[in-house]
Amino acid sequence: MSDTRRRVKVYTLNEDRQWDDRGTGHVSSTFVERLKGISLLVRAESDGSLLLESKISPNTAYQKQQDTLIVWSEAENYDLALSFQEKAGCDEIWEKICQVQGKDPALEITQDPIDESEEERLEELPETSHLVELPHCELSRLEEMADLVTSVLSSPIRREKLALALMSEGYIKKLLGLFQVCEDLDNREGLHHLYEIVRGVLFLNKAALFEVMFSDDCIMDVVGCLEYDPALVQPKRHREFLTKTAKFKEVIPITDSELRQKIHQTYRVQYIQDIILPTPSVFEENFLSTLTSFIFFNKVEIVSMLQEDEKFLTEVFAQLTDEATEASKRRELVNFFKEFCAFSQTLQPQNRDAFFKTLANLGILPALEIVMGMDDLQVRAAATDIFSYLVEFSPSMVREFVMQEPQQTDDDVLLINVVIKQMICDSDPELGGAVQLMGLLRTLIDPENMLAPINKTEKTEFLSFFYKYCMHVLTAPLLANTAHDKDSKDLLESPVKINPVCPGALRFMRRIIGLKDEYYNRYIIKGNLFEPVINALLDNGTRYNLLNSAVIELFEFIKVEDVKSLIAHIVDNFYKALESIEYVQTFKGLKGRYEQEKDRQSQRLNRYRRDARSMDEDEEMWFNDDEDDEEGESVEKNRTEDDFSDSYGKYMEAKKGRQWEGRCCPPGPPGGHSIGQHRCLTGLVGLVDYPDDEDEDEEDEEEEQSPRKRPRLGS
Repeated sequence: MSDTRRRVKVYTLNEDRQWDDRGTGHVSSTFVERLKGISLLVRAESDGSLLLESKISPNTAYQKQQDTLIVWSEAENYDLALSFQEKAGCDEIWEKICQVQGKDPALEITQDPIDESEEERLEELPETSHLVELPHCELSRLEEMADLVTSVLSSPIRREKLALALMSEGYIKKLLGLFQVCEDLDNREGLHHLYEIVRGVLFLNKAALFEVMFSDDCIMDVVGCLEYDPALVQPKRHREFLTKTAKFKEVIPITDSELRQKIHQTYRVQYIQDIILPTPSVFEENFLSTLTSFIFFNKVEIVSMLQEDEKFLTEVFAQLTDEATEASKRRELVNFFKEFCAFSQTLQPQNRDAFFKTLANLGILPALEIVMGMDDLQVRAAATDIFSYLVEFSPSMVREFVMQEPQQTDDDVLLINVVIKQMICDSDPELGGAVQLMGLLRTLIDPENMLAPINKTEKTEFLSFFYKYCMHVLTAPLLANTAHDKDSKDLLESPVKINPVCPGALRFMRRIIGLKDEYYNRYIIKGNLFEPVINALLDNGTRYNLLNSAVIELFEFIKVEDVKSLIAHIVDNFYKALESIEYVQTFKGLKGRYEQEKDRQSQRLNRYRRDARSMDEDEEMWFNDDEDDEEGESVEKNRTEDDFSDSYGKYMEAKKGRQWEGRCCPPGPPGGHSIGQHRCLTGLVGLVDYPDDEDEDEEDEEEEQSPRKRPRLGS
């Protein structure tokens, strides 16, 4: 069994200041000859490949954060982090790093990151300027401390020095003690200074300070200091919100105290970043990158701990789908899963894959099928959000589940049909939920993102499933809207039968025809689906309205795009009814297109027939030579019998090849023939002419020969 103490995840910080997971492996420290020094090596646990090879440089600043993280920068804009599974493993590697650099392992940071420009500046300053001397932690010195914190923010080296001073002297807890005194005395000036101090300390961007400030003992006082922004007339009530309004609800009791503390801490720190702190200026935008990383790694840890606790998740699913569960309890459970899935977005692809597979194995999709069909709007909304996470992550996983459903359930409760019904019945006037569900449905039925592995044709299988079990649900409102209301007195008594919602169906048909897909066109022709469209146009009479314009535009599109199959169908079946409409030239244009195509087909057919009967060069030479012999004008009267045989044989061979090249007709089945085959064979027989038959059949030839032969024989 591998040593879990040395099991780590390797992270790199990308351009967006987000941590990318580079893989999981085991870390070791060893001398690497090529690098000429002790180096950190991480080999992937999957295949043993090298994930990381980093020399421990004497001048690199390494930081230990949250007991299980080691973070450092190897080059400009290239930050690395090792996240250990166990604290003991982190401590071992940290001691090795400190040993190489000659540092005390008790420190949280091994070096002060100083660039060359800072070093040059420091060399010019007096020796005492290397130190940051903190004023005594007294009420009378708060303004001095606020000025000091504000002044160091523009200098990286002074920020580092101040951070070290704050950590070494336990200054943070002393400051927060003064906050309680100032609040008891309602000392607004002191409280305003404390706001500047705490905000400035956060901008120092040091994880070691965050560990102190965000501990259970300190975090609410930190929030309290941040309530007293000098720019505000009255302080905000953030603590009241965090303690009373935003109460932590354990949908299922969490027995792990560390997990519970981590959840509390993460929520509060996220609140500080998103709500309390103002949007940073351009100057300040990089000051909170470590705060973002702090939240990120907390979320990774929370998701991992919850995912590994199978008893907890199993109980959540059981209560979520239990009919006896109270509505308020179910609402809390669904909201928990929604937040759980939101946290998972911080994970890298391979970790998200494991996360969603765990949820799938525990039955997240059958659970969603139940809760999405419930009457509670909040439950449905949260379930829809969860469903969107699943679809966006893996449409194939959702498709695979729904294709297994018909074997064990009715069509009405299929997950896809539940989604369709929610989309159709959205009560929101803005149709926010419907639009979201429509996007998810489009993702699921989009053929472009369907897989086609060797032994599985997902596209064929899923689309067949969808058209068999779901299409009628999707189109039901459309069909209902376009059906004539047989109980409507007005429609029955009206001499003109007009369906007021006909344009709803017309737009649908227009979109289908707009695809210019012959598969759909053949279906339209087979079902005679233009008849109700044309009836609606004729029933509309001379009214110039939306229906009239929509129908005319439909036929105009067919004409302009020259959709030949539809043009032929419309003219052949409906032109007599349409030719009287002369206020637009659309239908005459359709007839013109139709006639043009008929002429082209006729010319092509004549050319084809002529070509099938025309003689190739050898045939021409043979007949011409024969005619020359009869008229005594040929210079080859002494041609031998062998020459004749070669010429004739060559002609017949070429003729035999042309029979199939021209595709006059394919070979028929043995022992039978069709009318087309008989006609084809008759034509071929007519093309075969023998010299010894010329005299006795001369009169017949003159009557039956093709127009092309007559001028030549008469010459």
